[in-house]
Amino acid sequence: MKPRVIVVGGGWSGCAAALAANRAGAEAHLFEKTDMLLGSGLVGGIMRNNGRFVATEELIAMGGGDLFKIADRNARHKGIAFPGHQHANLYDVHRIEPDVSAFLRKAGVNIHLMERVVDVERDGATVVGVKTEYGENLSGDVFVDATGTSGPMGNCARYGNGCAMCVQRCPTFGPRVSIVAKMGVHEAQAAKAPEVYGAMSGSCKIAKDSLAPAIQKALQKTGIYIQKIPETLVNRSKLSAKACQQYALPEYAENVVLLDTGHAKLMSPYFPLEDLRSLPGFERARYVDPYSGGRGNSVRFLALAPRNMFLQVDGVQNLFCGGEKAGVLVGHTEAIVTGTLAGHNAVRRAQGLPLLGLPRSTATGEFISESGKAAATEEGLAQSYTFAGSVFFEHMKEKGLYSTDAEAIHRRIEREGLAGVLRARLV
Repeated sequence: MKPRVIVVGGGWSGCAAALAANRAGAEAHLFEKTDMLLGSGLVGGIMRNNGRFVATEELIAMGGGDLFKIADRNARHKGIAFPGHQHANLYDVHRIEPDVSAFLRKAGVNIHLMERVVDVERDGATVVGVKTEYGENLSGDVFVDATGTSGPMGNCARYGNGCAMCVQRCPTFGPRVSIVAKMGVHEAQAAKAPEVYGAMSGSCKIAKDSLAPAIQKALQKTGIYIQKIPETLVNRSKLSAKACQQYALPEYAENVVLLDTGHAKLMSPYFPLEDLRSLPGFERARYVDPYSGGRGNSVRFLALAPRNMFLQVDGVQNLFCGGEKAGVLVGHTEAIVTGTLAGHNAVRRAQGLPLLGLPRSTATGEFISESGKAAATEEGLAQSYTFAGSVFFEHMKEKGLYSTDAEAIHRRIEREGLAGVLRARLV
């Protein structure tokens, strides 16, 4: 009989975990509280920039790159550069979710939309099932917590500028419920300074057709538009509020930086609408509903799980985690990498096989190791970890792990004996 792997949270990480468990031969169930998959991936859109290129190609070489290939197929722009970032792909946030959903369903993943998991059934330190808000129960063998670290809306009021109605729409579909916390495991909170917890999402969305035709044309042609901000409107303090510290560069405070992801992605956690409309070409600018981009953004990194290099949650043998739950991790690539390993190891656990740890001679292995160690220290919780910048991208370069040579990256994975490992049938 196939083992049953239950994944809670349908963002990039949860999708990756469910797909990896399915590929390994398990009966995979994916629970998502809203009516769409991908979570913050519905408004993100940036792939392959800086060290994310390496992580993407490594995972493809290991057999876990299906979601990256879907993102590549949905790219509106490929290989673009913007401040601090090179060779980025921008996927279309309007088109990608139906493609991911259809791909998972065709693969055999059981997707449960609008079914918010609110509790667990347990036998001591073992999870044996989950309960939804409608009173339905589903038992399982191994579980993956991919519920993220933002929400409920009270946290955005307490640690940010108030509820900004982010893409998770927690007032509509209910707040996040952590499986890790339900098992009695203490979760950490990131803190940039004493009593300053969490961080805001790093961008907000403007309706492209509310912008001047010249700006729309530039975005359509090049994927990027940059306009200088008058010094009187520059707010450098917003940089430190960002979860995405790879974009906390002076250029993002001193300019309006827009990326074309279907929306006009404004690379700022917020920008007062009246000030934005004072800029040439932005006189009719409007944030895409329901985002209150003029005031604030969702607050993240408030529920981090202690875990090991296998992404197994400390103290619970049959619970794994991925995405932001696994550390102060920023980005879709990072979510897919951790989710894929968590889902794969869930099946290994169910089958009594040795868990897979990625070696530190790979960028993905080094990332999982370094971010895990950091989440266990006060200093590390003040940082953010991403292949695209902040502290880890520099670390990658120092270790000789950064490359834009896809063939060389694949050869490295082959030398490590990892080629296709994440696509192997274990059941």
